[in-house]
Amino acid sequence: MMSSTNEEDPFLQVQQDVLSQLSSTRPLFTSYLRIRSLSTSATSPELASARSDLESALASLVEDLADLVESVKAVESNPAQYGLSANEVARRKRLVQEVGGEIEDMRDELAKVSGASLSSSAARGGGGGGGNLPDPSSFAINDGETEDYAAQFEQEQQVMMMREQDEHLDGVFQTVGNLRRQADDMGRELEEQREMLEVVDNLTERLGGRLQTGMEKMKVVLRRSEDRWSSCCIGLLIVVLIILLFLLLLL
Repeated sequence: MMSSTNEEDPFLQVQQDVLSQLSSTRPLFTSYLRIRSLSTSATSPELASARSDLESALASLVEDLADLVESVKAVESNPAQYGLSANEVARRKRLVQEVGGEIEDMRDELAKVSGASLSSSAARGGGGGGGNLPDPSSFAINDGETEDYAAQFEQEQQVMMMREQDEHLDGVFQTVGNLRRQADDMGRELEEQREMLEVVDNLTERLGGRLQTGMEKMKVVLRRSEDRWSSCCIGLLIVVLIILLFLLLLL
């Protein structure tokens, strides 16, 4: 997991924004160069639109980069006071210098316009955003060290990916915990239902035994009733036969 110190470090937060903005600005810069190379007029609407988008992106990028510069200058004199190592401060200085250099290159390309375009811009009162950009030399922090920016950017991307993976894993762990609690609740409910079924089975067995006993008693009673009615019928038949014989004798 990422430490809380890194998550609360304003430099790292702004650094992530700067790198993200820089990734978004590069395609704009490439598009501007392509349109400029194909355009036959410096006042082409498509070229003006591409230039405006690039200047706007650079202006926003410069503001955030200026915050990084101030942050590096603040901790440079005493890194230990802020819990930073000398290597980390050097890394931050290199990052600021490299990003500032890339911004300077983009501004140099924006400055490569025809004299007519410059005159037109001056007549409009310097409406382009490039004139408002600060001097890129203000971003330079000399430390005599160089490092491949692509590798540095890749490292920052890996840090971002690790942070996202940590957040994703936290969500997965929370989901698994919820599922485990639900499974425990279901297990308890099933156990309670099993106990209730056992009670019902016992009651059913007792009632079944009582019903069977009652049925046997009913059979005995019916059998006795049948025997008694049979005797009555036989006696009645004998009486009837005697009466018939008596009548025959009289006749």
